[in-house]
Amino acid sequence: MSYGKKDEDSDQTVVKIDRTSVFQEARLFNLSPISPKQCRILLTKIALLLFTGERFPTNEATSLFFGISKLFQNKDASLRQMVYLIIKELADTAEDVIMVTSSIMKDTSVGSDVLYKANAIRALCRIIDATTVQAIERLIKTAIVDKTPSVSSAALVSSYHLLPIARDVVRRWQSETQEAASSSKQSSSFSLGFSTSGSHQSFQPSSTNFMTQYHAIGLLYQMRSHDRMALVKMVQQFGAPGVVKSAAGTVMLVRLAAKLIEDDQSLRKPMMQLLDGWLRHKSEMVNFEAAKAICDVDNVTDSELTQAIHTLQLFLTSPRAVTKFAAIRILHHVASFRPQAVQQCNPDIESLISNSNRSIATFAITTLLKTGNESSVDRLMKQISGFMADITDEFKITIVEAIRTLCLKFPSKQAGMLAFLSGILRDEGGYQFKRAVVESIFDLIKFVPGSKEDALAHLCEFIEDCEFTKLAVRILHLLGVEGPKTPQPTKYIRYIYNRVVLENAIVRAAAVTALAKFGVGQKDPEVKSSVTVLLTRCLDDTDDEVRDRAALNLRLMSEEDEMANRFIKNESMFSLSTFEHQLVMYVTATDKATFATAFDMNNIPVVSHEQALAEERTKKLTSATPTLKAPSTGPKKVQANGTADSAAQAAAAAQKHSQSLMQIPELKSHGSLLSSSPVIELTESEMEYVVTVVKHVFKENVVLQYEIKNTLPDTVLEEVSVVATPSEEDESLEEEFIIPVAKLPTSQPGTVYVSFKKMGDSPYPVTSFTNVLKFTSKEIDPTTGEPDDSGYEDEYQIEDVELSGSDYVLPAYAGSFDHVWEQTGANGDEALETLQLSNTKSIADATEQLAKTLSLQPLDGTNVSMSTSTHTLKLYGKTLGGGKVAALVKMAYSAKSGVTTKITVRSEEEGVAALLVASVS
Repeated sequence: MSYGKKDEDSDQTVVKIDRTSVFQEARLFNLSPISPKQCRILLTKIALLLFTGERFPTNEATSLFFGISKLFQNKDASLRQMVYLIIKELADTAEDVIMVTSSIMKDTSVGSDVLYKANAIRALCRIIDATTVQAIERLIKTAIVDKTPSVSSAALVSSYHLLPIARDVVRRWQSETQEAASSSKQSSSFSLGFSTSGSHQSFQPSSTNFMTQYHAIGLLYQMRSHDRMALVKMVQQFGAPGVVKSAAGTVMLVRLAAKLIEDDQSLRKPMMQLLDGWLRHKSEMVNFEAAKAICDVDNVTDSELTQAIHTLQLFLTSPRAVTKFAAIRILHHVASFRPQAVQQCNPDIESLISNSNRSIATFAITTLLKTGNESSVDRLMKQISGFMADITDEFKITIVEAIRTLCLKFPSKQAGMLAFLSGILRDEGGYQFKRAVVESIFDLIKFVPGSKEDALAHLCEFIEDCEFTKLAVRILHLLGVEGPKTPQPTKYIRYIYNRVVLENAIVRAAAVTALAKFGVGQKDPEVKSSVTVLLTRCLDDTDDEVRDRAALNLRLMSEEDEMANRFIKNESMFSLSTFEHQLVMYVTATDKATFATAFDMNNIPVVSHEQALAEERTKKLTSATPTLKAPSTGPKKVQANGTADSAAQAAAAAQKHSQSLMQIPELKSHGSLLSSSPVIELTESEMEYVVTVVKHVFKENVVLQYEIKNTLPDTVLEEVSVVATPSEEDESLEEEFIIPVAKLPTSQPGTVYVSFKKMGDSPYPVTSFTNVLKFTSKEIDPTTGEPDDSGYEDEYQIEDVELSGSDYVLPAYAGSFDHVWEQTGANGDEALETLQLSNTKSIADATEQLAKTLSLQPLDGTNVSMSTSTHTLKLYGKTLGGGKVAALVKMAYSAKSGVTTKITVRSEEEGVAALLVASVS
């Protein structure tokens, strides 16, 4: 074994060890007498191989395992510890390891050396199997309550690992584990210089390390995880002051209390009282964990947050950097969804902007950006500029994301923020940093129209020296989309053509496509002629893709028809998930007749780019592999800005139904599905016939999809249909056809479709359908198992279905509600209504209910109510015709009358606002 000084600039390791040579050296274990020193060195080599990922084959591992077992004859303490360490690692690979049980048991017996006992217990529990756990039950139970903390901890941790293979046996050790959790045995381990009372570093015995309690509480949780009431009792018992002296054990109790709140809201009050008490614990670690748990509770109230925020504020003035960092990081998270609660800390946070630790300064500045007001923006931007060059890209991205949110929050300050973003875009940085800045500028262009021309000019300058191909392609695409809409589109053509001359093939191809968008539909003949000349020059490019794109675009520009316009501007696209599904079904079809006809593209629904993005976002969320969560996992985070989840879910629901509806020949002629409602229950689940309905809206049709389940035993329903009748005074819908269910056995669902044709002038008819379930009921003969020939016709009245204005609206996301509110007010009509929601219990319930009823997306974080007495809900969406809809809902709550609301709806399309207001009343 060679030792040498390591060159920090080289990739060579300190020690060169080969598995084959180590295995050959294992003959040392057979020598007599045994040399402890040489054996320790050889065991160290084996440990190094194992801990660096090397694995011995089964035969070699078995030989090593039994060779090492011979070392039990030697009483050298250091050698014995190494033996146990290697035995544990080889136990999973070697065969017949259970044969060394008797040798290990000698070191676990009463009176054996304490130094060996803990190691022996750990090794013993690694080599036994499920059938032999009972044989060591008495030994483990005795070790759990041992007076020596190291032995007790070894037994508890070993029991934790035995749970998966012998749960019933281990759960019998609850009383001993309870005793260990309640004991105050102090560990004799050493603290590695992290003293809580000062910065002096030394090796000193730890006088407050009650690690056994931490292990015992963790094991108790695993034993009682199936019994919620037992967990509640455990948390309350050990949560009493002074019972648990281990800070780590108390942290686990904090996490368990938070998990209980998440699982059962009825436990919220007692658990919140415990969390509030832990905020005053003498350990900073417990204080932080309790504050974090309180801040992460769903729908946390201002009164619940107050003490947690106050505790974190006190830590902001701590002399220790790590304490300040932990406090500001939690406050930064809270500011994302409850900025008002953090505003009281702003004076202390401002003092951290000049902190020498740039991590603390970064979190301080981004927190102030979230909690500050419009008047403080300019001052904060100046302070940010001072230290941007001194921090890493990771923290730069954090600041850029905060400014991105601020741009949408205060559109009037967009000039200063755009200047800042364009400035840091010229600084040195990696791809992720530059991408974050570019995405922020994209958002400014999309949601703050007044900044469009300046932002495009900055992006044009950036691509002149952009070293990242992906960013250059994205910017060129944006220039192609937004450039032709500006008053002077010609000034962007020069920047785009420069990319054709100077860049690589990928960027040149993107530039050609962007140039074409300036020529198609262009009214100015001079501009169109210039674009034609430039594209003609691209026909001589060295790359095939560039030449092909130039030739195709020149041909499309000469056509000047609707198809060319749609192809180049590309404002819609096929639903990719449906496209993929239909192609897979076509290619993998076992019926040869399927291939007799060509694949029909008309069956693929066409969606806007916004719907496609929402669909893709939903796919990512739902396709994530679920993982098992440890007790340390906190409750779900409250989303910050009212994300586009409502829009994504609506798009996913329509997508799901579109695939099934396209399989029905009678419904193919209806075209693309525009929207689908959530499932509506028309009967109670305990009734003999359970019926639900989904409303589907097409361009010229409305289809009601009834899901029917027969719960009557020994009864078959035949010729099942639903007679859906619109209200008498309504003539805007006319029934086309009904698709019945031929046969409906017990407990098997069936689907009935009723299609209506829109007859009136309005594209958005509203009405109420009365529904009658009709069928022929036949009893099943118990001898033959077949239904009787004779049956009787029957009817069953079910609940009415309302077709309202909200069925013609889809939730959509916008960066600034104020901007879309002004737009819809200037270009459309407005409707107003004051309502009393006496059946709602709180502002939070009313917020959720109104967002669902109106089928609109909450914006600006208003999906979370800041107060229990008043709240303003901001909602946005689009009609099926593409018109914008915005709603402003002001709410006030009183215990006597419930929630009083004032709903104001604005829409670009005439009459839609009144329809939406009517859907609530």
